[in-house]
Amino acid sequence: MALGFKFMCLLSLFLFICIKVADGAGECGNSSPDNEAFKMLPCAMAAQDATSSVSSSCCAAVKRLGRNPKCLCAVMLSNTAKLSGTDPQIAITIPKRCNLQNRPVGYKCGPYTLP
Repeated sequence: MALGFKFMCLLSLFLFICIKVADGAGECGNSSPDNEAFKMLPCAMAAQDATSSVSSSCCAAVKRLGRNPKCLCAVMLSNTAKLSGTDPQIAITIPKRCNLQNRPVGYKCGPYTLP
């Protein structure tokens, strides 16, 4: 009976590790798009109003996220962004408004395309 119990414990541990490894690699790595959206707080006004100026702290955050276009899109389309009043059609213009040289031009974010 002890051998069967040890086997079940090892099997459970193995399955737990496999599930965690498979679960940990999302659009934004180990962080969820909603968690990353909180880091974009300096962009709140710029993501709601296309005529609003974009702060340097917002541009720095967008530049960091822009290295991973999948994450950037997931953040712009996240529930947190929606609840904050972000307009995705305006939010996708922020990398261009920041004059980021290596922004992911033409990348598809759901129904939107980064300019």
